[in-house]
Amino acid sequence: MKKMTTGTALRRVAGVSVAAIAAVSLVACSSGGSSSGGGSADDIEAALEAGGEITYWAWAPSSADQVAAFEAEYPNVTVNLVNAGTSADQYTALQNAIMAGSGAPDVAQIEYYAMPQFALTGGLLDLTSFGFGDLEADYSASTWGSVALDGGIYGLPQDSGPMAMFYNATIFDEFGLEVPTTWDEYIEVARQLHEADPTKYITSDSGDAGFTQSMIWQAGGRPYSTTDGTDVTIDLNDAGATEWAEMWQTLIDEGLLSDISGWSNEWFTGLGNGTLATLVTGAWMPSNFESSVPQSAGEWRVAPMPTYDGGEAVSAENGGSAQAVLAGTENAALAAGFLKWLNNSDESVNMFVETGGFPATTATLNSEEFQSATSEYFGGQAINEVLVAASESVGTGWQYLPFQVYANSIFNDTVGEAYNGSTTLTDGLMDWQDQLVEYGNSQGFSVNQ
Repeated sequence: MKKMTTGTALRRVAGVSVAAIAAVSLVACSSGGSSSGGGSADDIEAALEAGGEITYWAWAPSSADQVAAFEAEYPNVTVNLVNAGTSADQYTALQNAIMAGSGAPDVAQIEYYAMPQFALTGGLLDLTSFGFGDLEADYSASTWGSVALDGGIYGLPQDSGPMAMFYNATIFDEFGLEVPTTWDEYIEVARQLHEADPTKYITSDSGDAGFTQSMIWQAGGRPYSTTDGTDVTIDLNDAGATEWAEMWQTLIDEGLLSDISGWSNEWFTGLGNGTLATLVTGAWMPSNFESSVPQSAGEWRVAPMPTYDGGEAVSAENGGSAQAVLAGTENAALAAGFLKWLNNSDESVNMFVETGGFPATTATLNSEEFQSATSEYFGGQAINEVLVAASESVGTGWQYLPFQVYANSIFNDTVGEAYNGSTTLTDGLMDWQDQLVEYGNSQGFSVNQ
C-alpha cells in the first residue's frame, strides 16, 4: 500500500474526536472478549459457492481491482467496497458503527497499531476456527504477530513496513559523507553535513508517535504488554526507550534535525532538493518517492538502518495494515473466505504489489523475481534485497496498547513538546506514560508501570 495518504491522515488526527471514540471502545471491553468465528475451513468453501453479499471498508489503492478480480472468480458473491476514510477517520466511523450495533462492514482494513484496540475490546472475529492459524508460515513473523493477539487470530496481514535508511547519494557524494552503519556515525554525518551547509539536515522530525515507537522497537525497547485483554504494563523508561531518547536528543539539542512537518508539501520539496539527506522509514516508501519526488530520480539509495553497536542488523516495523472480519457480521464464513483470498492468494497479493505495496507474504518476499528487481529511481539498485533483509531482522516481541489510537492522539502534547525545547524526550516519554496509565485505569484496564 502506498503510505502517503495513510501518513497524511495519521497527522490530521483530531485528538478530541479520537479520544472520545477510544473511550467508547474501551468501555466495551468489560462486556467480554472478541467473538469466535464458530465455523470451519469447509464452511468457507461452501459459503463462497453459495454466494451472498458483504461490505468491505478499505483505502488501499489496489482495493477496487482486487474486489473485481474476486467477484470474477466467485460470481455468486457481491463485495460492496467503501472508502470510509483512511486510518483514524475510518476508525472513528468503524467504532461508531460497532457501538450502534449497525452499519459496520463485514471486513475492514486496520493498521497494525490499531488492531489491539479493536480485537481486544470485542470488535473483531477470532478466525481460528476457520483454520487461519495454519497460515502463519505464509507471513513475515512481525506482521503475523500483529494479528495473532491474546490467543486468537484476528486478521491476515496485507503489507509490512520493515524500516531502512533511504539516503540521497548525490548529497552524500557532494559532501564526502560515509553511509552510517551506527547511530553514532549517523550523528557525526549529521554534524558534518549541517556544518558544511547550514541549509541541509540529516533528516526532519517534528514529533511523530509512529516513528518514535518504531525507533524504540529497533533500540530493543518493549514498553507495552497486555495479557488477558485487560492487564496492561507500560514502561516508557525501559532500556531501549532510554537509549533511543538519549541518542535522538543529541540531534535535537544540536539543531541537526529539520522541523519540516512530515508529508507536507515542504517535506516533499526538501526530499527533492537535498535539504533532507536521509529518511528512516518503512519499506512502503519507494512508491511515494517515485510519485511525489520525481525530480530526484536516480539520486536516492537504500541502506540498512544504523544500529547502536555496529553488530547484527536490527530493524522494526513502521506502518502496515491487515484486514479483519468484524465480530458483528452475519456472513462470517463468506467474509473469512473473501479475506483469505484477498491476503493469501497469489493473484491478489501480486495486484497489491503492482500498485507499490510492500508485501507481508513470505512467498513474495523470498522470490528471486521480487528481490532482484532493480529500480531506475534508486539508481538501478535492487532495493528489495535490502528491504527484505530488513523484514527478516525485525526485532521480536513488540506489542501495541489496546488503546493505542488514543495514545497516539496525545503524543504531541507530551513527547512532542521535546521538539520545541519545552522538555526532553526522556521526560516527555514519562509524561506520556503517566497520562496513559491514568487513562487506561479510567477505562477499566488494570495498568501497571
